[in-house]
Amino acid sequence: MQQQSSGPAAARVLVVDDDPTVAEVVAGYLDRAGYAVDRAGDGPAALVRAAERRPDLVVLDLMLPGMDGLEVCRLLRTRGPVPVIMLTARGDEDDRVLGLEVGADDYVTKPFSPRELVLRVESVLRRSRPASDTRLLSSAGLRLDPAARRATRYGSELALTLREFDLLAYFLRNPDRAHSREDLMREVWGWDFGDLSTVTVHVRRLRGKVEDDPARPRLIQTVWGVGYRFDSTSNPADGDERPARTDQRDRKD
Repeated sequence: MQQQSSGPAAARVLVVDDDPTVAEVVAGYLDRAGYAVDRAGDGPAALVRAAERRPDLVVLDLMLPGMDGLEVCRLLRTRGPVPVIMLTARGDEDDRVLGLEVGADDYVTKPFSPRELVLRVESVLRRSRPASDTRLLSSAGLRLDPAARRATRYGSELALTLREFDLLAYFLRNPDRAHSREDLMREVWGWDFGDLSTVTVHVRRLRGKVEDDPARPRLIQTVWGVGYRFDSTSNPADGDERPARTDQRDRKD
């Protein structure tokens, strides 16, 4: 069973939940918000739906029978980038980390407000669209192309999730200043509410991809009692002669 909005340009959302009541409520709210909605009750069905009509976003229950949401997310990510919001009855950080490792962009913990979920969907989709500021960003051995959503470190491709890319782009556009977790949630996630540990987990995951030693970060530094700061003056790794810099064409007017 599926529901679909009449708007031809509506973003397509795939709702995957084995609880028919939850799936129906979520699909109903998304449909009324103007989205085209497909539904699936388990992992294999979700993969078939996604192959038939590629979704713009997936709302994915973690606890699915047979193939759990983490495995579904992993398999979806092998087909290309697609934003994923994971639904879970578990609220601890370990589950959030597992979701982030396989590419989830957000978590909503059951029980949840369907209206809040719609807002989260809108936020994630808004962030997944091409950036309006497409200037190349370059600093401390990192190079980001917002238009192509491509990131490299010392010339090697970085496998970043949607949120990791946006977080790193924000740091590169706003270096050498302290940002609170509240600021990062508002500017990167577009939320004035939410679990601030989401920011903490994303920063930790991002450090694992851009730092020489994530346990002793030089680029994304913790500012105790405040939040985080990207240090554009950090020296490149030994053996790399390129200085930390921002391209002249990348600077703001």
